[in-house]
This record gives sequence, C-alpha cells and structure tokens, in this order.
Amino acid sequence: MIRSSFFIDGFNLYHAIKRLNEPHLKWVDLMRLMHRQISPKTETVHAVYYFSAYAHWLPGQRSRHEQYVAALNTSGVQVVLGQFKDKHKHCHDCGTTWIQHEEKETDVNVALYVLNEAYRDTYDRAYIVSRDSDLKPAVEMVKMQFPEKQIFIVAPPNLGHSNDLIQVADGKQKIKKQQIEQSLFPPAVKDAFGNVVANRPAEYDPPGDTNAGT
Repeated sequence: MIRSSFFIDGFNLYHAIKRLNEPHLKWVDLMRLMHRQISPKTETVHAVYYFSAYAHWLPGQRSRHEQYVAALNTSGVQVVLGQFKDKHKHCHDCGTTWIQHEEKETDVNVALYVLNEAYRDTYDRAYIVSRDSDLKPAVEMVKMQFPEKQIFIVAPPNLGHSNDLIQVADGKQKIKKQQIEQSLFPPAVKDAFGNVVANRPAEYDPPGDTNAGT
C-alpha cells in the first residue's frame, strides 16, 4: 500500500471555503476529507498535518478557530501553529499610523514538514493542499533527494492550481465542494472517552439548524 501524507495550508483552504458563502462548510473534518482524496484500494492515509495560526486581535474568530483546532485534535490531525506578528505602518503623506498583521511561519512550516518527513521516510506520496508558489523549492528538493517519492498538489474548491507547483509535482487534484459537505464534524465533537471537547460555533450552523453544541 502507498503511504500517503497530507500537508494542509489552513489559510489557503479556509479562504477558499469562505468564498463558497456557506459558513457551515468551515466545520470540516479534515481527516475524513483527506480520506476522500486517496484511492483506498492502493493507498492508506499515514498522516494529516494542518498548518495555521490564531488571529489574536480578533477574539471572536480566534475562539471559533480554537474550537476547530480542538475538534481536529480528536480526529488524529496533527496541528502545527505559526503566529501573526504586528507590523507598525506609517503613511508619510497623511501621517496616519496603523498596525498590520502579518502571518508568519505557515509556509515555512509546510515546507519543513514535507522535507523532513521525506527524510524520515514516513510517506511514499505527499499531498500538498496549497496554492502557495513559495513551496516550490521544497517540492524540488524532495524530488531531487527522493525521486521515488511522489508529490501531488491539491487545489482548494473552486480555485486553480499554482502553475509553479504543478510544474515540479507528479500530479494534481482538486477538493470538491461535495466532498466537504460529506466530511463535516457533528455539532458536538467528543474525544475517545466520550467527553465533549469542541462545539460547533453558532456561526457555522447549517441553514435551518439551530442545535449547535447539542
């Protein structure tokens, strides 16, 4: 069996789902969704990595994100968090100052994990869920050092692939909206002991469903 590992750029996927204008799809079980990307007769999912960061200046969004990460942890997804850094900006013409938030580490973490897991020989095929062309050098290095390993690029729903990435990869796939709809967490997510560890935020309730957390 082919050992397949998934490396998910959380922000790439989140913003693609957000553009679908169906908030309940954000409550997606990534482990179940990634199992829908493989050929079960020839592949097995070895690991799923989710890379993201908390928007610390947006308490509501951060709270929802924390609930989501708690849900992912119950499914076996390995969460790798980066961070946002505050960057002070100044307009020399009008004198206005403001704080700009820049997400750091996610693309670097994805690249490092794809490369490190290749060296550790934990996968035969890597699926990279991202459109970030900055990952191209990492893919090239894996292919150079481990030509027998395969790299597939997975595009989020309703978005195209990065041409830079598919030029150096072995194949490409696309996540379909229907696959997301079939891979949602329940309203209340429980751990292996039956304890509720995450509740679906009310903002993610499906249309006509007001039973969040029940």
